[in-house]
Amino acid sequence: MNDTEQTMAPPSAATTEAAPSFVASMALWLRRGARTAFFARPDWRGLQATPSALAGLLVASLLLAVLVERLHIAGEARFYGPALLAGWMPTVVNAWVCWLLVPKARTDQDSRAPSAAALFCLQAAQSLTLWALLGLGLAPLQLMGWLAPEAIGRWGAWLAWWAPLAWGLAAMALLLWRAGQRSAVQRGLAIALVCLVSLANTWFEPMRLWYPDERASAAAPAPVQLTQALFEEQAATFERQLGAIAGQRPGVIDVYALTFAPYADEDVFMRESRMVAGVMAERFGAAGRTLQLVNHRSTQGEWAWATPLNLERAIERIGRRMDREEDVLFIHLTSHGARSGSLAASFWPLTIEALTPATLKAALDAAGIRHRIVSISACYSGSWIEPLAAEHTLVMTAADADHTSYGCGRGSELTYFGRAMFDEQLRSQTLSFEAAHAQARLVIEQREKEAGKNDGYSNPQIRVGAAMRQHLQRLESQNTVAR
Repeated sequence: MNDTEQTMAPPSAATTEAAPSFVASMALWLRRGARTAFFARPDWRGLQATPSALAGLLVASLLLAVLVERLHIAGEARFYGPALLAGWMPTVVNAWVCWLLVPKARTDQDSRAPSAAALFCLQAAQSLTLWALLGLGLAPLQLMGWLAPEAIGRWGAWLAWWAPLAWGLAAMALLLWRAGQRSAVQRGLAIALVCLVSLANTWFEPMRLWYPDERASAAAPAPVQLTQALFEEQAATFERQLGAIAGQRPGVIDVYALTFAPYADEDVFMRESRMVAGVMAERFGAAGRTLQLVNHRSTQGEWAWATPLNLERAIERIGRRMDREEDVLFIHLTSHGARSGSLAASFWPLTIEALTPATLKAALDAAGIRHRIVSISACYSGSWIEPLAAEHTLVMTAADADHTSYGCGRGSELTYFGRAMFDEQLRSQTLSFEAAHAQARLVIEQREKEAGKNDGYSNPQIRVGAAMRQHLQRLESQNTVAR
């Protein structure tokens, strides 16, 4: 055959078949993924697990997450970019499981046997189509309040959360089972691992991509203007409050009360700080010996800012005014809490560090204060018990270390713990912190059930040192006689 004949020879079918465009490839992946989301058998014909297809599916999933989270927040919201870097562990585990179940790429044209890359891509397409359907479909119901526990009840709220998650896990598990090329036991263990990691990712409090932004709302107060005059005013306010703290009375167990409300974006913490301070003054003789540290626009000229440094300075000054062997320092912390044990702080545009149990304990130890009552009204606050517990200390919390507390939203007058423990029990029913806490636990459990709390009973905790229990009995007898 001469050169001319070679040049004019017709190309093979393989060379004339053009590769599908990126858009066509993505559309095919999404169609096939949607089928498996409804438990149909996977169809691998024509699917090409190229790097561009994989990147397109992952980027589309990320963009969908940004869109869906934003649609589920009514009003203005602010974007939190660092959250894009979080929550990737399930994706990494899924990729490893796909490789584990399909260890070798197929070289034949068997449409029933995918490569590991194809299995991972189809899994991504399945998840993308399923959560697009659920996330976009439920957004209007969420915004209209139809999914709130108050509207659909406890079991309805539980179903609205767990049913979509169970659907997604079941569809993913079935896909892995059908496509896997290992034994039944190996496939079962791999699927269990994927489900466990996915559940753990939803169980632990994740960073969110969007947060409600009160600063951008027309109804919200203007942000704090950081001026020299404001800083000087704050310093003068703090010093005036510290100077007004009354001294100790010999032979009397005086109670010094300190409240700390560092989260300015929700009024409930400011209100709770004021209520608790009032109860301590009225019922435990802390009038003139009470100090509030509060982050809120409406209290800037009334109270000093709630920062860890101000808290340390307040504890140090109170330690100098009180009889550290006889008197009692009561501290109430109220804010959002994290599983790590930190107490959230927010007061835009100030940058305020979160308070931790270690910081508080160090300040109390440095001040030499012996008799301590520490109350923490926050989610996961049970994690504060062990770091602060001691013979001369009472520590009580609104929740255990694994559960959220309740009543800390924008529509709450008081937290469930603050209301039951202080506003109802200690204000009028008893002077015993232990008795008040025991009764508050029962009240809180009932109210959480009625409100539809769907992540388990908050389970408030208390720990009282033996020496502190005896000292508080003397305090109770003293206050009972005074009445």
